[in-house]
Amino acid sequence: MQSTNLILLREVTKQYRKVTALDRVDLDIGPGITGLLGPNGAGKSTLIKILLGLVRPTRGTASILGMDLRKEGRAVRQVVGYVPEDDCYIPGLTGVEVVRFAASLSGIPAVEGLRRAHEILDYCGMKQERYRTIETYSTGMRQKIKFAAALVHDPQLLILDEPTSGLDPEEREALLARVRHLVSTANKSVLISTHILPDVQTTCQHVIILAKGQVRLSQSIDELNRPASGMLTLNVLGGSETFAQELRAANIAHQVTETGEIRLTENGAAVRERIWQIARAQRLPIEALRPAKNSLEQVFLSAVQETTRADS
Repeated sequence: MQSTNLILLREVTKQYRKVTALDRVDLDIGPGITGLLGPNGAGKSTLIKILLGLVRPTRGTASILGMDLRKEGRAVRQVVGYVPEDDCYIPGLTGVEVVRFAASLSGIPAVEGLRRAHEILDYCGMKQERYRTIETYSTGMRQKIKFAAALVHDPQLLILDEPTSGLDPEEREALLARVRHLVSTANKSVLISTHILPDVQTTCQHVIILAKGQVRLSQSIDELNRPASGMLTLNVLGGSETFAQELRAANIAHQVTETGEIRLTENGAAVRERIWQIARAQRLPIEALRPAKNSLEQVFLSAVQETTRADS
């Protein structure tokens, strides 16, 4: 668990008539970059709206930087920058005008707001296109404008909702690099809601998985990357399917991944000895035999499947 509480939620529940969007959510989110994962309908959007003070929880308490979201929603929004998933801009405005308008909404004077708008757009890699109307922008350029508008009032916390959706690989990596730079050099914290697991794996320090409105996992990436208890990973040079057939014949539980890697759910001395016997008998060189590591994809699927089984 992270030591300093940036976001604190206790027993947060949100009901829309008969639908429970969030169910007794307890979370302690500290500084750094936190990834928020979950399938459609998991409650991610509702959680974000509560954190922005736009929706009141039915029950429970929530705070950001010690400020009560029920009572101090306006003050919270002064220290939070938000990048929404959907486009939200005023037609006819140029890029720099959009960012300047966002500054004015935070009470920044016009001249200072314009100065900040240009400074942030420089940081986001926007050049002369900042003077074009936003309707003419590509998806990547609109994402830069939304990112700049969220940063212009110098917030301590950024909440990003699907920030890399629709971006090409180069644009995606550039945006994530800016996120990492802001955290490492400007002492900001970021909450990223996304369905792109590699973004979380490579960028985030902590991950939260929601399913059916409940927290199924809240753990650091370092903890997730520790070896999986009692499991082995086996790489065979040219013949993983043959090797897998021999494992099946020996009643050794295993899985073969799409990349041809074999994951075994047992890690005893007898299992390891049998693996070497198969390798010698089939003349299949073993490239690597090591303790298996959890993957974020496996953890995510397990959390979602656990919820499905609980409902059945």
